[in-house]
Parts: sequence; structure tokens; C-alpha cells
Amino acid sequence: MSLFDIVTFEENNCMPPEFKACKQIVLAGLLENESPFSTRSIQKIAEVLSAPFVLFQLKPGCLNVDVVLFDAMMAQFEQSNAAMVYANYFETRNGVKQEHPVCTYQQGSLRDDFDFGPAVLIKASAFKRFCETIVDFFDHAGWYSLRLFLSRLAMPLHFAQSVFSIDEQDLRASGQKQFDYVDPRNRMVQIEMEKVATAHLNKIGALVKPPFKTIDFDEAYFNFEATVVIPVLNRERTIADAIHSVLKQQAQFNFNVIVVNNHSSDRTGDIINSFNDERVLHHIPAQTGLGIGGCWNEAVNHQMCGRFAIQLDSDDLYSDEHTLQKIIDKFYAEKCAMVIGSYNMVNFNLEAIPPGIIDHKEWTDNNGPNNALRINGLGAPRAFYTPLIRKIGFPDVSYGEDYAVGLAISRSYKIGRIYEPLYLCRRWENNTDANLSIGKVNAHNHYKDSLRTTEIIERCKLKGIRLQIQY
Repeated sequence: MSLFDIVTFEENNCMPPEFKACKQIVLAGLLENESPFSTRSIQKIAEVLSAPFVLFQLKPGCLNVDVVLFDAMMAQFEQSNAAMVYANYFETRNGVKQEHPVCTYQQGSLRDDFDFGPAVLIKASAFKRFCETIVDFFDHAGWYSLRLFLSRLAMPLHFAQSVFSIDEQDLRASGQKQFDYVDPRNRMVQIEMEKVATAHLNKIGALVKPPFKTIDFDEAYFNFEATVVIPVLNRERTIADAIHSVLKQQAQFNFNVIVVNNHSSDRTGDIINSFNDERVLHHIPAQTGLGIGGCWNEAVNHQMCGRFAIQLDSDDLYSDEHTLQKIIDKFYAEKCAMVIGSYNMVNFNLEAIPPGIIDHKEWTDNNGPNNALRINGLGAPRAFYTPLIRKIGFPDVSYGEDYAVGLAISRSYKIGRIYEPLYLCRRWENNTDANLSIGKVNAHNHYKDSLRTTEIIERCKLKGIRLQIQY
């Protein structure tokens, strides 16, 4: 009997001769009209497994295997208590082969797009055990449910060498991929993923539920009701548009704008100073090298910051002159600690581009704080009750700083959502996430996974329990 079965997308002639004796299960044709990652497909695989391990292909294409490294990975896997092992790999894009390292799995690696590479090795006993526990059947989230189950048995093992090789079929840049989860065409997929993630959080003791704390907006005096915060570094082409979009706001309260100039070396500072309006405060931090989060801390702790601090990125604009009023009205109507709006994706010339409106309608008042641990962002524009955000503080980083505070707030407080577009989000060549390297994407993903890990621990503490593992 072979040591492992192979679940592949096709009768694979790329496998080395040593693998030819292994039984191959063709994933794509497993069930007619069935997603290869559905619950029924997972069950069907379990029914025909005969070896102690299963090599489960996750990406379509011709899978190559380095036999020497595969044996080393297998040896490490057998000595661990993990139920699954995955590895770095080589990918070929447009004829160019490059190494593709992957992130190390942690408790907070709940995002359903976690990159395990083109294949994983799973203990057949754990695979079958999952199938014995199935209650809900999913058309798309069967694999997601399986891998979360395996993570509850033990953290998946990351073998940090490139065992596999495959031709990458998704050639989009990182800036294009990041909005897949809010594409309306994927809505039913996301509903299934949310249900699986929610059940997982419940099993590990990290689920939060309403009622959430409400806010007393009269706890402190402020000179301004609202402050728009614009962190900026070298945005001479866009900063004037951003400031103009604030100054044209029509509101029934007084507001200002704090532009935190992070020591720009171009004409950004001169452009800010050219605004002859007492509502525009040009703030240059004493410290150099701050991240976006550090710039936000400078703004919200400034004596001229208003009761509510409202986000505007230096290359974006508000949709119309009523944005601030709508946001503040939402704060008072729902007594929430944070408000998040929706936005339109546009190019540099403010022309609409796909996927269009990003409204995060997957958020619900009851389960939004839990689903927030599965997705990679909470939306924009973001606004905060200033006394609370001063207590929480932003991490001094330039990626994920908003996600960190959003998670922390959602743990205990209500977040209000506005589903109509309030904001024009410019996508252009100077966006920091337009086309990231593999290493940078991994660094970003690892950081957000660490934020989720911390949040899971804190949510368990909130209930007075240590992190639980349940099956």
C-alpha cells in the first residue's frame, strides 16, 4: 500500500516516477456540477482514501514535486502533532520561474484566501474525522471548513523550503486581487465563508455578540465637532484635491482638517500652506519616520482635534458636500464608537473603474465583528469617537493600522455602517499597494494575521476564559 493518495485536478503527468504508484483521485471531475472544494467533494475524497496521508492539490495546473524535499517534509510532518503540512513553492508567471514563500500559520490565520501553496499533505485520519463531524453542507466553503477544523487539532505545519512547482494561472497584480471578497459576483461564496468562520470562532471561544457598549458623547468638551485627518507624504499631485473636498463640506456643526505632513520632500507642504482658511491646520510631527498610524496618533491627540476624527487619505476625495453630515448623524443615531462608509473605485481622473462600489454589505450588526476576523479590511471612510481612539491608539505602521483599531473597537462597541458611497478611492500607480512583491504581500498578510491572533486572545479574555480548543 502506498504511503499517500494524491488528489489532483487532472491526471498529472508532471509527478515524478516515485509518485506513480500512488492512487490518483481527479478532483475536478469528482462530482458533476460540484465545486472541487465543496463539502460533498471533501466527503467523496474521504470515502476513497486508503493510504495514511493524502496529497491534496489546491491550485489547478501541472504539479511538480521535488522528491528529496518532499521526503524531508514528510519526515518532519510525521514527527509533529500537526494534521496538515504545507510548503513554499516555485511559481512560473509568463515564463519566468520564481520562488514563492508562504506565511507561517498562526491562530489568527482565518482569512479564507490564506495561501498554502499549490498542495498540502494531510493525515487521512484527520481528513476522515472531519467528515464525521459535518453538519452543514457548503458548495464553496468545504475546504475552508476542513482546514479550520485541522487547525483546531493543531496548527498546520509550515515547511519552509520549496517542495512544489506550478504554473501560476492568476496573473493579476496584488492591487487587483484585494477586492475579490467584496465583488458582488462572489456574494454567495462569502456568505458560506462567513458561516464557517463564525462557527470556528464559536468553537474556540472567541465569538462576540451584541448588545455592545454605547457611547456617552458628552464626556469631554471639544472646540470642533468633527476633524478630518489627512496623513500625507509626498502627494503634491493630489493633496489639494483632498483638502478642497473637505472645505466644501456643508454641515450643521463646526469642523476643521488636520493635515499631518510626515516631512514631505516635494511641494506638498507649500500646497498645504497655500490654503488661506483657518480650518486647515498644517501639522508637522517633531519625530521623523512615523508610519500612517503614528501620524493618526499625532492628529487625534492634538488639542484642536474634534469630538469625531474622520479619515481622508491624501489621494482620495469625499463624494459630495454632505459626507461629514451623514457620518456625524450616524454616530448620534446609533450611539456607536466608529462609523465606516462606502466608496467608489476611480482612476486618477476620477473615472469609475472595476469593481465599482465597495460597500461591505457583508457586515451585519449582529455578526460583523466576527466576520471582520475573516476579511482583510473594514472599508472607508472610517471615523472614530476621539476620546475612545485616544485610549486605544494606532500602531505606528503604514499598513493595517486602521484594521487593528477597527478590530479592537468591534470587540466591545457598536460600529455603524453607511452603505451609500461617501468617498472616491483613487487607484493609480502611486498607491502603496498597487503591485506588491511576494515578500511584501506576505509581510502584510502575516501582520494582519498577528492582529487577528491578538484579537482572538483578547476576545477570549473578555469572557474570562483562556483560549479554548473544541471539536
